[in-house]
Amino acid sequence: MPQFFGPEMLLRIPALLIAITFHEYAHAKTSHLLGDPTPRWSGRLTLNPLAHLDPVGLLMLWLFRFGWAKPVPVNPLYYKNKKLGLISVALAGPLANFVLAFMSLFILKLDLAKGYIESFLYVLFSYNLILSVFNLIPIPPLDGSKILMGILPGTNNEMFYKLEQFGPFILILLVYLNIIDVILHPLISIVYRILFVLTDFIV
Repeated sequence: MPQFFGPEMLLRIPALLIAITFHEYAHAKTSHLLGDPTPRWSGRLTLNPLAHLDPVGLLMLWLFRFGWAKPVPVNPLYYKNKKLGLISVALAGPLANFVLAFMSLFILKLDLAKGYIESFLYVLFSYNLILSVFNLIPIPPLDGSKILMGILPGTNNEMFYKLEQFGPFILILLVYLNIIDVILHPLISIVYRILFVLTDFIV
């Protein structure tokens, strides 16, 4: 459990805001590029963190490193290919976190950052690595559920719509029972190794 007013918060809070903001902005921007004006109309086509924060999801992320932001409203009817559009928009968020994790690790490997900047980059890398994998879990409101909805036949999507209202409570229960950690630890380790190989190849 972190110290709420310790020096660690000076690193964790901005790292959290960056990870969440770019994740949600990637969703909004991708849907916008596919012809959907809904993210712009709802004020989500922005890098302002306040537009994207969900209080419960942020608290969960702050305390347990697992959480969520406000889902970006989209209208798949604007997409030329509805299923492909849904999958693309859902993948955009985790991909944005993967890119931020890659950039953080790349800068760290250049060995130019020192002191608090180096510590901040480690925290930024950690949050983006975790978020890139965590959000692929197929439980609403996480992106993995939307990806699965884009893949499954339309009749099966009703199950996810019904499950969506209970999704946050299911996630909290899985975190409390430590099931999330058991599921994600090996997946995060794999992505961690991939990032190290990619950055080693460039550096």
